[in-house]
Amino acid sequence: MGAAVVLLVVGVGVAVVAGLFSGGGGVEAVTALPTSPVGVAVTGAPTPSTAAVVVHVLGLVKRPGVYELPAGARVIDAIGAAGGFAPGADQGGLNLAQVISDGVQVVVPKPGEVAAAPSAGAPAGTGGAASAPAGGTIDLNTATLEQLETLPRIGPALAQRILDWRAQHGRFASVADLKNVAGIGDKIFTDLEGSVSAG
Repeated sequence: MGAAVVLLVVGVGVAVVAGLFSGGGGVEAVTALPTSPVGVAVTGAPTPSTAAVVVHVLGLVKRPGVYELPAGARVIDAIGAAGGFAPGADQGGLNLAQVISDGVQVVVPKPGEVAAAPSAGAPAGTGGAASAPAGGTIDLNTATLEQLETLPRIGPALAQRILDWRAQHGRFASVADLKNVAGIGDKIFTDLEGSVSAG
């Protein structure tokens, strides 16, 4: 009896240690969330299937990144996969019950920011909504690297810094937020101000 208990304890210990060392980088797979880490019960959780969606979660979440979720997953599932809301997040700023599709970006806003519905955006080089919205400006919140490079005085390095700032801080609340991007001073900002928007 005593030997069986020792073997059971050793077996569990080996399984736990193996689990700790087997984690990898890249896309994280999430099978199902019985409840969200933010205390909202998730009912009607998606049923496991072979189909999956990949979603980019950023803004005010604990672990921004790219996650693989089961087909039929909702915004609350994506936020849960990213560790839940970070302090200061506007938890009412998104429709948490919205079903997400493959390739969407979910941005959790801070209070006062207007959150866009999760969307896939325009693929690079297609001239989608970010390149020519109604006002003829480029939207800082949806623009691709290539679209930003078409702006006056913006080359590949500065365009990448704009995208990095957006990934780290979430949406641009206003065009004035461009001044927070390293390398954009008053002169460059003045040249850009009429060419960009923060929709």
